[in-house]
Amino acid sequence: MTSSEKETQTLLTVEEQVGVRKRRQVTGTVRASTFSHEREQAVEADLSMETLEVERVPIGRFVDGPIPDRQDGDTTVISVIEEVATVEIRLKLVEEVRITRRTASRKMTDTVMLRRQEVVIEQDPSLDTPVT
Repeated sequence: MTSSEKETQTLLTVEEQVGVRKRRQVTGTVRASTFSHEREQAVEADLSMETLEVERVPIGRFVDGPIPDRQDGDTTVISVIEEVATVEIRLKLVEEVRITRRTASRKMTDTVMLRRQEVVIEQDPSLDTPVT
């Protein structure tokens, strides 16, 4: 045997190859819709309103000195004085201004518009079966 006969020779006769590919395929569609609904609803609230009453009360008497403003319940009393010339200077209480705070409450009813949204999902049945 020669040296070339001792070598083993291998011949390639068949080779298999695998190829992988991706493709897009639509299998169905979905549609989302938004709807708004409106409804009226009555609402109630308690409202309060303040008013001021001004009352002038004539007094016409002499006092020894200025009278500070005072609070008589819900009424603020402001004393108005004037100087009167006599043999001596004396203070004369001319009038009192009385300011009274009044609070009134009442129920208020009104109608407001309320909105609500909902989403409806629909599937297109024509594309449910996959295409080959």
